[in-house]
Amino acid sequence: MTFDYENRKPVIAMRDIKKEFSGVWALSGITFDVYPGEVHCLVGENGAGKSTLMKVLTGAYTPTSGSIEVDGTTYDKLDPMLSKSLGINIVYQENDLVPSMDVVENIYVGNEKTKGFGLVDYKSMEAEARSKMNELGIDLKLDTKIENLSVSDQQFVKILKALSVQPRVLIMDEPTSMFNVEDAAKVLELTKKISEQGIGIIYISHFLNEVVQIADRITVIRDGAVVRTYTNENRDTPITAITKDMVGRSVDMFYDKEKCPIGDVMLEVKDLQLTKDSPKISFTVRQGEIVGFSGMVGSGRTEMVRALVGADSRYAGQIFINGKEVHISNPNDSINAGIAFITEDRQKLGLMLNASVLENATILGLREKIKGFFVNIKKFPALIEPLLKELRVKTPSVWTEAIYLSGGNQQKVVLAKWLYAEQDIYIFDEPTRGIDVNAKAEFYKQMSELTKKGKCILMISSDMPELISMSDRVLVVRDGAIDCELTGKDINEQEIIKRALGVKKNGR
Repeated sequence: MTFDYENRKPVIAMRDIKKEFSGVWALSGITFDVYPGEVHCLVGENGAGKSTLMKVLTGAYTPTSGSIEVDGTTYDKLDPMLSKSLGINIVYQENDLVPSMDVVENIYVGNEKTKGFGLVDYKSMEAEARSKMNELGIDLKLDTKIENLSVSDQQFVKILKALSVQPRVLIMDEPTSMFNVEDAAKVLELTKKISEQGIGIIYISHFLNEVVQIADRITVIRDGAVVRTYTNENRDTPITAITKDMVGRSVDMFYDKEKCPIGDVMLEVKDLQLTKDSPKISFTVRQGEIVGFSGMVGSGRTEMVRALVGADSRYAGQIFINGKEVHISNPNDSINAGIAFITEDRQKLGLMLNASVLENATILGLREKIKGFFVNIKKFPALIEPLLKELRVKTPSVWTEAIYLSGGNQQKVVLAKWLYAEQDIYIFDEPTRGIDVNAKAEFYKQMSELTKKGKCILMISSDMPELISMSDRVLVVRDGAIDCELTGKDINEQEIIKRALGVKKNGR
């Protein structure tokens, strides 16, 4: 769609928005707008101000100064109720669904349809939800509880929930961050269909390939200010230009693992079974090696490593570290055995959100270093600040609660926690989900440093460039079992996807 920006009016226009937190300017005068039926992508590094700007728009934050114009009416600030009444809704990156409710109940929770005597009209909600799914090409079982849905299907539920109130502007925050290639393509197609209904879309993503593919305009922000807005009418905005605007310098899109000697087997998993009827899983990871685990969403990759580290129970199997069998029945056993688990769910499982950056980063590493009952907490910052600086964690101070950090900086704190603990075996589950290209490079550098120190890494990833550039071997997981091992030139996108879908090497 070609937009006549000169003769049309935006549905929402944010003018010179500033936001200060304890003397730190998170937003330094941002002007941003979106037109009906437009996909306006917002990109920037973690901590650049994207989430803060959207929280101002949805009424979660009050701007220090600036204005928001909606249909010709100017507001100094919005609150959540006013924002929704004006037709602004958001699909959050983190999960905000109720696990014990089914799909229909989640779509309409807080906005239920009723019939006589105020009773909830479930059939009416179900019919409307099914109609909207047919219209958008979404396939879900409406009576399924959220806890039994895949992560990707939960994302579709969140989109349907946001659309149920008939928004005029839909904010999509990292909508494909937990998807494989196939499901991500479905989300992009879905986004186009929604915009064709005249809904303005603010699309936030670190996947620049999809940004260029879907955006009508692309606005880059850095350090709380707009760097540039691209008109992307022909879908040909150079990704290299966007990344340079994001970080203030050129950034390589790929990062190759530094070569280091591959040593003896450090981790061996033998005949691991999650249940009595599940397949037996066996594999090894060597000293200095990164073994990538690939597979479609729902293939069983995360369930496998959760059983390995004792986060979930397992039916059978043996685990050997440096040739010695270890018995792991809970996460504490795993930690004591020298295993680090950098989870994909940083907010729910990786962090204590209401604790400080300092407490989160040192909670494991100080266990062996503190003696006695009394400690001087004032000594702690000096222990962790060099590592936080190396990882470029953006935080006002080490005493800032983790909940106030951007998603990417939260992920860096999770990594800092495990680096400070100095484990031998590192398991990365979607390590760079939802973080920017610059932060990805920092993660990859740390992973290379770990292998050079003789550690070994097991990496679960849906990011093809990441798998291809960082893995010494790739194990493809399908239906809860390891389908094959790829090495050398066979580690390529086509081969990985084929094997993940069950297509054998001869094409059958």
